[in-house]
This record gives sequence, C-alpha cells and structure tokens, in this order.
Amino acid sequence: MSILAAFAVPHPPLIVPGVGGGREAGIQATIDAYREVARRIADLAPETIVISSPHATCYLDYLHISGGEGARGTFSQFGDRADGSRVHYDREFVDTLCRMADEQGLPAGTAGERVPDLDWGVLVPLHFVQEEYERRRAAGDEPGAYHIVRIGISGLSPLDHYRLGKLVQRAADDLDRRCVYIASGDLSHKLAEDGPYGFAADGPVFDGYVCDAFAAGDFLALLTADPGMCERAAECGLRSFQIMAGTLDRTAVCAELLSHEGPFGVGYGIAAFTPAGAVGSDGSRAIDERYTAWRAEDMARRKAAESPWVRLARFALESYVREGRRIDPAHDLPDDLAASLPDELFSTAAGAFVSLKKNGQLRGCIGTIMPTRDTLAAEICANAVSAGCRDPRFDAVDADELDELVYDVDVLSAPEPIDGPHELDPTRYGVIVSASRGRRGLLLPDLDGVDTVDEQLRIAARKGGINLDEPSVTLERFTVTRHL
Repeated sequence: MSILAAFAVPHPPLIVPGVGGGREAGIQATIDAYREVARRIADLAPETIVISSPHATCYLDYLHISGGEGARGTFSQFGDRADGSRVHYDREFVDTLCRMADEQGLPAGTAGERVPDLDWGVLVPLHFVQEEYERRRAAGDEPGAYHIVRIGISGLSPLDHYRLGKLVQRAADDLDRRCVYIASGDLSHKLAEDGPYGFAADGPVFDGYVCDAFAAGDFLALLTADPGMCERAAECGLRSFQIMAGTLDRTAVCAELLSHEGPFGVGYGIAAFTPAGAVGSDGSRAIDERYTAWRAEDMARRKAAESPWVRLARFALESYVREGRRIDPAHDLPDDLAASLPDELFSTAAGAFVSLKKNGQLRGCIGTIMPTRDTLAAEICANAVSAGCRDPRFDAVDADELDELVYDVDVLSAPEPIDGPHELDPTRYGVIVSASRGRRGLLLPDLDGVDTVDEQLRIAARKGGINLDEPSVTLERFTVTRHL
C-alpha cells in the first residue's frame, strides 16, 4: 500500500473542550471539518498515521523524526491535564525512513530529541481521531489499531521538506503500509488587531494564498510562497504542508478545502487530498522537478536585477569562499563589475550591513555602524566576507551554497541621539540601544515581522544584553539606504 489520503489541519488547543471552556464554539466550522477528517481516517483504517508538527523537535538544518517505542502528552500547559494521548510509534517505519534519508543525503533522523512528550501540534489532531475511534467502539464497531510516526519541521529548503514527504511515500510503499498523512499547522497568526499577535496586511493575503492552493491541489504554490509574505504573516504550518505535498508526489489528487476561519486572529484551514489514481503514477505532478526549474529561473532573475552594491558584495564573498582571497575593490574587480560601480562607492566612507538569506531565511548578517575602511566599497567587501564566514550564529557558507544566496546591502547614515521612543519609526529608522560597560544592540529598519517601536527596541536591547529599564540606557537612530 501507500498513502491513502493526506489532510492539512490546524492545532488550536482551545478547540479541545477541556482547554476551550466554551470558547471552542467560536470555531464550530473548524470543529465540524475536523470531525469529518476523523471520520474519513477511521473509514480508511490506516495502519500508520504520519503527523508533521511545527511544535515537535525543530532544528535549523535537520528534520527530526521521533524515535523510541512511543510517547504521551497532555494539554496541561493549557490548563487541561485530563485530555491527551499516548501513542505507539511505528518503529519499522521510522527506521526505514531514517535509512532512506541517509541514503539520499537528506539531513533527517532521530538524533537530538530534547522533549519527547507529544506536542499540541500532534495532540489536537489525535484528539479528534481518538474521539471518532472511541465513538465507533462504543457503537460496537472496531476500527482497528494504528501506530504513529511524528516528524518535525526545520529551517531547510522547501525542496528538502518535500523530499522527506517523498520518502514517507516510498516507506509506506516498501513496507506495504496503509498510511494516512496529517500535516498539522495553523495559517497566519496576524489576522486581527485584537488577536494575540496583532494584525499584518499579509496575514489575510497568506491565508487566501494557501487556501487557494489547498482548493486547487496546487502543491507547487506551497513550495514557492514568497518568504517575506510568510514571515510578515507569522505563518505556522507551511513547511508541514510542504512535507505533506511530497507524500503525494507524482499523484493526481482530489483536493477539497473543507473549512477556513480565523475568529481569534489566527487562521485555521482544513483540507483533504485523496489520490485520484495510482500513487506516484502522474508525471505531471512531479512538483520537485517543477520547483527546481522555478527556483533556477527565480535566482537568475534576482541576480540579473541586482544593484551594483549587491554585485560587489556577492563577488567579494564568492572570491573568498572559492579562492580564499580577500579582494581589493580598487584593483581586483572584473571589468564589467568595475564599470558598473558608481563613484560614491570609492569617494565616500560609511557604515554598512550585508545580509544573506537562503530559502527566505537569514544565513548571515554582519555590519558596521560607522566606517572602518577608507571607502564604502571596501566596507561592503569586508562585511560581505564576515556575513558569510564570521557570523557566530551560523556555520561558514560553503561553495555549494553560493548560488542560493540572496543579498541585501544597507548603507547607514551617521547615528543621531534621540530623546525617546517617540522619535522612532521602525519602517523608517534603525535604532541603537546603548548602556553601561559598552553594551550596545542595533536593529535595522523596515524588517519583516518588526512592526512596532516596542518590538524594535526589545529586539535591539536583547541583542546587546540590555534591560531597557536600566537608567544608563540611551537611544540613537539612523536611516539606511537599502540596495537589493
């Protein structure tokens, strides 16, 4: 056998009556759709249910699969100790999945599980599945037992998440398992001003985008969603949905959007995907191949549109990583790049930050508040190398990553002291928070997900190890000219 069906579901703990205490009535459409999913799963009688959750063990560069005999968990952190689940893991499935990942060079496995207890991203869907199974047993129907495989998400690429889904499909086929996949994940967390996370214009845009993809069975859209939009929307489940898409690789599907609502400021979408033919038999649904072609075209377009400042930063880092040399921009540039650079890069000096992103996520960022080199060109070159190879938060960039990097270059104005937060605007000004003993934290302006002065100050202070209530705290602001 293989994948019998796949479902995308949210995981609001308040949907469980012991947590919600009546508030769950505000998302009745979600409850009704969840019960429909549970009925379908019970009808399919899977031997294994694979669940991916954003709240399972998560690493930047590794996809975690829970190991061992099983696990348990309750909603105690939400005030409900009575409700929860205890599951047995399908160890043969897990071992097969880990072996396949190792053979494919995909960084995935059972290492490093910090908290083995079931998380609410797993507990919520299991609540409804168990409720339906118990209802059937009470009616004299024995739906059969199932085992669980639990998977986390990571900071790896959309393609890597899809590849893990493909391996789930292969493992189910090789083991002749009747398998159902559940992709647990909320949509945007920023749908309403009075919601727990506030409002962002991209919140409803993201929800509409994903729901359209669900309704159409457009799995490529799940892999090509704009990372900036996703971050601004504070999405939760996209990478879980990307793994799900891989479980139906090369498979025609009947796609159904069963419900979508967001009454508490968080988007809850439920969708069902049922194979419409033999699993793995539809070459037009080779989403990984289509994504790879799209990604190559997208990166070529981005590079063709890069500003001279960014082209300089890229050349400096690539020269260092590939050849081990630090270039002198006054003498070591190829003719076409040298001819494209404006005079101001060599006639002025300024602080500058170089930021690197890979797959929409930060891969390095290093900069200088004030100039440390004779020219802005030299400042950019030095900081590009540092962003790629000296940022203590990341391993050094290797040569295989260079073609996947997207660069920003921010040129800073001279900082000016301000009297207080009322003189800040996170879309216009960056901020420097300083305190005694030389502690200082800086945050650039106009960053995805930083929408208020309070957020800006809190993040900048944390970077400098500063308590904003300290009497010695001073604030400075600056502007940036951003080059893409």
